[in-house]
Amino acid sequence: MRLSSLPRLNIWLEALMLWVSATPAAWPQSVAPLSYGVENDIFHPVTATHGMVASVDKTATEVGVAILRQGGNAVDAAVAMGFALAVTHPQAGNLGGGGFMLLRTPAGYTTAIDFREMAPQGASRTMFIGADGNADSRLSLTSPLASGTPGTVAGLTLALSRYGSMNLAQVMRPAIRLAEKGFTVNQALAGDLAHYGRENVIHHANSRAVFFKADGQPYAEGETLRQPQLAHSLMLIARQGPHAFYHGEIADQISAEMRRRGGLINRRDLAEYRAVERRPVVGSYRGYQIYTMPPPSSGGVHIIQILNILENVDLAKMGAGSANALQVMSEAMKFAYADRPQYLGDHDFVSFPVQALNSKAYAKTLAQRIDLNHARPSSTVRPGQLQPYESIQTTHYSVVDKSGFAVAVT
Repeated sequence: MRLSSLPRLNIWLEALMLWVSATPAAWPQSVAPLSYGVENDIFHPVTATHGMVASVDKTATEVGVAILRQGGNAVDAAVAMGFALAVTHPQAGNLGGGGFMLLRTPAGYTTAIDFREMAPQGASRTMFIGADGNADSRLSLTSPLASGTPGTVAGLTLALSRYGSMNLAQVMRPAIRLAEKGFTVNQALAGDLAHYGRENVIHHANSRAVFFKADGQPYAEGETLRQPQLAHSLMLIARQGPHAFYHGEIADQISAEMRRRGGLINRRDLAEYRAVERRPVVGSYRGYQIYTMPPPSSGGVHIIQILNILENVDLAKMGAGSANALQVMSEAMKFAYADRPQYLGDHDFVSFPVQALNSKAYAKTLAQRIDLNHARPSSTVRPGQLQPYESIQTTHYSVVDKSGFAVAVT
């Protein structure tokens, strides 16, 4: 989509600044130069000729760039960043969680790696029901029962072994150094520790010992956070591979902690976990081919569904950011999210109509129901209202190298 008014505004501002700098005599000498808020402008595009790395965390991004400069490919960089984020972005980077990876090789082969957490074998349909017979969000969000069998270590090491060019010790070296030597806490982490940390993390002794200081205060912006225990775990993985996490010392500690705290993950759950390589979902949008993550991720299927709906509308004519364009996009998203709980799930357990959901004909019928003059209430599209809050505990990063190898990780 094209931007209509923003470029003209930028050109106007640039012309104004040139005029200001060219006519200093027109301004009183006692007035300090104005900055025009340029230092606060968030639109500072970064360009590169030999690759590109983007993540939520500057330190992790620099790790990815360093791996590319050492001759690694995009998968090497992505795996290094995944382990680095487990150190520098504990809100969502993790060893104890999971995710999805989509990658495209320079030869044009595209594949998806599913390393999402899995429910322990001891999980049951009533495990999150409280004593009053109602769903208890504390059980499903902050209790040991909320933990799924982690997939991150399996997924990152699988990707490296099949598509990387460096060994595990090489790509993990930066993360180990960051955990051992420490890194500077940024504003985002400090803020989350001050709020979510006080609400939940502080109640868990092991986590409190890592993220809170001896005086009971969480680490603040600008302070150095060292994590020697995490460094030890990372070194074990670097030396022994995923075996250390799913069969060795780390597995012993996870299962023991679960027994103590009433969780469900045991040695068998860890030993039997497998990351899975899957075929991506493929669609098209205005001549572009789209590859997205397949289920159990729901986002990929619905991205294509939403784009299929929007193909029936002249968004360029409406103008980027216009009321009509925003109306059409929000209505298209409502239809997609109405289908999400009804039709999608985990391929390992249920079948669902991905081809039908991504049908151009189906999208056209949905597009015909969009009224530019009236917003359709969410309650009429799906039961209840759209979830108003999205957790900060998910992050995404992308890497492209000089050969055209591209990786996207969530």
